[in-house]
Amino acid sequence: QVQLVESGGGLVQPGGSLRLSCAASGIIFSINTMGWYRQAPGKERELVAAITRGSSTNYADSVKGRFTISRDNAKNAVYLQMNSLKAEDTAVYYCNVIGIGIGNQPFRSWGQGTQVTVSS
Repeated sequence: QVQLVESGGGLVQPGGSLRLSCAASGIIFSINTMGWYRQAPGKERELVAAITRGSSTNYADSVKGRFTISRDNAKNAVYLQMNSLKAEDTAVYYCNVIGIGIGNQPFRSWGQGTQVTVSS
């Protein structure tokens, strides 16, 4: 079983910045894609950004140019640097990791979620 621990959420004013972190632990053979999703009240969960093991990235159009995803393979960690935050970025942010675990079985794990609130 793979566990994800997130940190870094909070309250920030419009135009401000936050950095989210997520670390995976457990029996992990390899990690392929790591990503961040978010879910605002009354809305479906959506992909914010994702990064492959080879560091190819994918961003939602709404965050391009403002958010940057990165990863540290040695630490099984993924980060999301969020700049120029807007009120519409307010949501619960979830870390997601896809890889190979115990018994050479594929896994997909979710973090517990961290609240990001952008408000003056």
